[in-house]
Amino acid sequence: METSTDENIEEIIQKIKKPFDLEKQKGYSNTSVINGFDRYVMKWTKELAEKIQDSKFRPQSKTCLTRILQKVQEKFGNYTLAGPGKRAQIFEEVSRLIEEVERFFAYLKEHPEAIYPPWLESTTIHSAQEVYAPVQYLKGVGPGRAKILKRVGINTIYDLITYFPFRYEDRSHLSFIAQLKDGDLKTIQAIVKEQKIVRTRRGPLLKVILTDGTGDAIMFCFNQFYLKDVLVPGTTIVLTGRFVRRATPGGRSKKVEVSNFTYEVIRGREGGEKEEETIHTNRIVPIYPVTEKLNMRFLRSLIKHTLDEYLPLLPEYLPREISERHMFLDYQSAISNIHFPQDFQILEEARKRLAFDELFLLQLVIALEKRKIKQSSGITYSIPSEFLSEFEKLLPFSLTGAQRKVIGEILKDMAGPEPMNRLLQGDVGSGKTVVAVCAAYAAIKNGYQVAFMSPTEILAEQHFINLRTFFQTLGINSALLISSTGRKERERLFAGLSDGTIHIVIGTHALIEEGVNFHKLGFIIIDEQHKFGVMQRAMLRRKGINPDVLVMTATPIPRTLALTVYGDLDLSVIDEMPPGRKEIKTLLFSEKERSRVEEMIREEVKSGRQAYIVYPLIEESEKIDLRSATKEFNRLKKVYPELRLGLMHGRLPSVQKESIMKDFKNGDIDILVSTTVIEVGIDIPNASIMLIEHPERFGLAQLHQLRGRIGRGEYESKCILLAGSTLTQEARERIEAFVQSMDGFKIAEQDLRLRGPGEFMGTRQHGMPNFKIADIIKDIRLLETAREEAFSLVEKDPLLSMSEHCILREAIKLLYRGREKLIKVA
Repeated sequence: METSTDENIEEIIQKIKKPFDLEKQKGYSNTSVINGFDRYVMKWTKELAEKIQDSKFRPQSKTCLTRILQKVQEKFGNYTLAGPGKRAQIFEEVSRLIEEVERFFAYLKEHPEAIYPPWLESTTIHSAQEVYAPVQYLKGVGPGRAKILKRVGINTIYDLITYFPFRYEDRSHLSFIAQLKDGDLKTIQAIVKEQKIVRTRRGPLLKVILTDGTGDAIMFCFNQFYLKDVLVPGTTIVLTGRFVRRATPGGRSKKVEVSNFTYEVIRGREGGEKEEETIHTNRIVPIYPVTEKLNMRFLRSLIKHTLDEYLPLLPEYLPREISERHMFLDYQSAISNIHFPQDFQILEEARKRLAFDELFLLQLVIALEKRKIKQSSGITYSIPSEFLSEFEKLLPFSLTGAQRKVIGEILKDMAGPEPMNRLLQGDVGSGKTVVAVCAAYAAIKNGYQVAFMSPTEILAEQHFINLRTFFQTLGINSALLISSTGRKERERLFAGLSDGTIHIVIGTHALIEEGVNFHKLGFIIIDEQHKFGVMQRAMLRRKGINPDVLVMTATPIPRTLALTVYGDLDLSVIDEMPPGRKEIKTLLFSEKERSRVEEMIREEVKSGRQAYIVYPLIEESEKIDLRSATKEFNRLKKVYPELRLGLMHGRLPSVQKESIMKDFKNGDIDILVSTTVIEVGIDIPNASIMLIEHPERFGLAQLHQLRGRIGRGEYESKCILLAGSTLTQEARERIEAFVQSMDGFKIAEQDLRLRGPGEFMGTRQHGMPNFKIADIIKDIRLLETAREEAFSLVEKDPLLSMSEHCILREAIKLLYRGREKLIKVA
C-alpha cells in the first residue's frame, strides 16, 4: 500500500473528527463549523470515500468501508431539520461509525492480507449480498408491485439495478411552445390548461390544451380517450412529438398542434415532491421498457432510490490492469451513468464498460471450460499415416482438397491425448457427411462405438439409408434408433449397443434415453448442431468417458457467433464445393405471376427433371393467412393432372416418409410438395427446380438451406420465390439479400444483422446469457478484446484462485446461477 495514500486517509479521518467535541459542547447546534457541522462532515466523508477507492485495499474492504461512510451521509441528511434530542442521537451514531472506519483502517494497515477486521458486525460484512434480496422488500414495492416487476424479469434488487434503459430523451434542452416551427420534432414541458371533447363519426375525440407561459399547444388524442382521466387540468407533463403550425381562420396567428407524441406526467394536479423532478426532467432522462400497470415515473424513481442506497454495495470485479489498459469507467460509475448520465459522452463510456463486462464474463467461462477440456484425458486413437488414402479408395468419388484438409485436422485431434471438441462447418452440399464417416471409421477401427445424432427422424433415416450399405461392405454393424422404433427392435438395439456388437448407431434425441447404454462409446457426431439444446448434447457425452465430439452445421456461423455460442470449439471449415456443381439461379415473383411460375415447373419436369414446392405450414391456420402444404397439394393435383405428386411433412409416420423419399429418389414422384422437413440432408441430384411459397416467413439461413436441396446434379437449377402481396421492410431486405447472394457466410451475417442472435440460432438454448446491453454484431471489436483478455487471464490463473480474482469468480457464479450444467458443454 502506498504510504502517501495511507497518510491522506489518516489525515482526512482526523479532519472529520476535529469539530466533534466543539459540536457537542455547543449542544448540537450545527454551528461548530462555518456553513454547518453537517455540511463539513459530509464533505470530508465524501472525500474519504474517494481516497479509499484510489487505495490498494482489496475490493471487498473498499466496498465495506464505503458502505459505512454511506451510512454517515444518510444519517446527516436530516441533521439540520432535526430537533436537539434527535441531533444528539444522530451525532452519537455518526461518532460510532467514524470510530469504526478509523479502527478498520488501522487494522488493515497492520494486517495487509486481511479483508475485514474480526470485530466487524456480520451485517456490515455480508451487506454486498443484500443486492440479491427479493425486490419486494424495497420501500414502495411490496408483493403486488413485485408481481408486476417480475413480468419484465425483475426479481431481485440486482435485477432492478441492471434493468437498463432502452433509449434516452434529452430533456436538458426543452423547447418553448412559442419557438416551435412547423414540422419540429421537439420536447416541451407544459401544464394541462383544459380539455375539449369533439364528437366525430368515429366517436369522441379528446383535445388537450397545453400551456407553458409562452403559448398554447393542442394535443389530438386519437384512439386515446382514456387520457381524459390522466391529463386533467393542472397536470404537468413532458411531451415529445412532431409539431404542426396551422394558420387560424383569420390568418393572423398559427395554432400549434401535435397528434403523434409520447408523454410523461411529471406532476399531478395535486402537486408532488419537487426534488423528484430532477430525475424526470431538465436532464438526459432514461426510458425503460415497461408493461401494463408498470408506470415509467414510478420505475425511474424506484431505480434512482435503489441506486442511492445499494450502489456502494456493488463490488468492482474487473481486474485493475484490464480496467486501466482500456481506460474503462469503474463499475459503480458505469451503473450510475447508464441510468442517469450527466451527458451523452459519459453515457457511451458507461455502455462500453458494461457491454465489455457481459462479453468478458462469457469469454471467461468459455476459456475456463476450454482449458478444462484440454487438460482432461481423452482417448488416444491409433491413426496410421496411410489411413486417409486407404479410406479414399473405398469411395466411389474423390475427396476435395478442403475435405482432405479438414479430415487431417480431425484425425490429428483424435490421435492426441485431449478430448476433441470440434465444429465442422460447411455450406450445403460441401460434403460434411463423408468427413464425419471417415472419422467414425477411424474410431470403429480402434475398437470404439460411434453415436451419430440428427435433429429429425427423416434426416436420421436418410443418413442410415445412405450409409448402411457402405458400412456393411466393411463388416461394420449399423443401427437406426428413433422415437418410432418398435419395442422389439428397440430391445435388440439396446442389447447390441450394450454388448458392443453394434458399432455405429444413427438416431435422433432417442439416443439420450435412459435405456441407451454403450459398451465403449468413443466418438460422437452431432449433425445440424444448433437444433439441439445444450442439455441434450451433454447427456449424450455422458454416455461415454470423455468421447471425442464432432459437431456439424451447414448454417454458416458468422464470426461473432463463432466467438460466443461456439467459443469453446475448435473450428474446421470446408470452403470448397465438390466439382461439377452448377450455379443456382434465384428468382423472385409476385402472386399475380403464379400461373407463369407453375408453367416453368411444368416445363422443367417435362424435360426429365424433378421439383420441390415448399410451404411454411402443414395445414391452414385461422390466425395466419398462408397457403398450406396439405391444401395446396390437393389444388396442385388439379394444376398438374398429368404429373405424379407426393406430399411430405413432419407428421407423417417414419415408414411413410421413407417410402415417399425413396419414390422421389427413384424418379417415381415428379413434384414433391413439402414443408421444411426437406431443409437438411436430402440429396436428389435430379431435382433442379424449387418453388418456395411465402419466403417472407423463413429466415435467411433457412432459405439458404432449402435452396441447397437443388443444384446437386449436373443440371442448371432454379430457386423460385413466390412472395406474399404485403411485405414488411425487413422481409423485403431479407429476400433481396437472398436473391443476390449464394455465399452462405454473407447470408448468415445479413440474417444475424436483421434478426439478432437469439432468433438466428435460438441461442437461449445454448446456455449463453441474454445480453442486457452488449450487441454481438455492433460490439465485435469489444468482443475480440474481451476474448483476448479472458484467455490471457485464464492462462495466468486457470482456476481464478488468486486473491484479486475471487470477486470475479463470484460474479461468474452469480451470472450463471442455475445454469452451471449448461456452461459445461458448447
